Amino acid sequence: MRTAFLVFVAALLAAPVARTQVRREIVPSGNDPDPVVVHDVSGDVQAEQGGEEIQTWSSTGHSAVNGTDHTAVWNLGIRYGVILTGPHGPGLLRGRLEYAVDAVPVYVIFQPSGPVYGAGVNPFAFKWMFATHRRVTPYFEFGGGVIFSTREVPPGISNINFGSGPAIGVNIGHGKTHWSMEARWLHISDAGLTADNPGINVIQLRAGIGWFRHKE
Repeated sequence: MRTAFLVFVAALLAAPVARTQVRREIVPSGNDPDPVVVHDVSGDVQAEQGGEEIQTWSSTGHSAVNGTDHTAVWNLGIRYGVILTGPHGPGLLRGRLEYAVDAVPVYVIFQPSGPVYGAGVNPFAFKWMFATHRRVTPYFEFGGGVIFSTREVPPGISNINFGSGPAIGVNIGHGKTHWSMEARWLHISDAGLTADNPGINVIQLRAGIGWFRHKE
């Protein structure tokens, strides 16, 4: 986790310095005088206020400090997000706020007693994307949701759990597509639905491919 944090900080500090000399074009949205999407000559698309994000992603990780150990998690999801604001904030902290929801049709939790299968939905994720206007855009995120499983997680506890936590990562632009890579801290527990609630803390690595689009 410490290594991932250092990589994130390095990307954030390097983004304003290692800039690519590009010409930017403003693409208006109908009668709205404010631009929705910014294009550069290399074809990259930057998220702008009013824009939408579609993304597919997959993540994997293993249990870490505290909580139940000897447990691994793999999941697969689809995300829909809306860019809520234009750039705000001072200096290196300047960025845009995105709200997103995830459908997680595949959840596999590997416990010592055997794998458990499930699915989930994350009704909220708030992502702060730093306004670099470069191919590499660092971000910070916090989100959470509910997980339904075929058997109890941890063993003997509950088959309804909640997963939440922060993440740090980067979007890497490539034409109209962007790749994302992040490190995520995932806390899984039943939030007190049962008397015994040990929970699971998982450090995950997540990768995704997505598309920003603007409303016509």
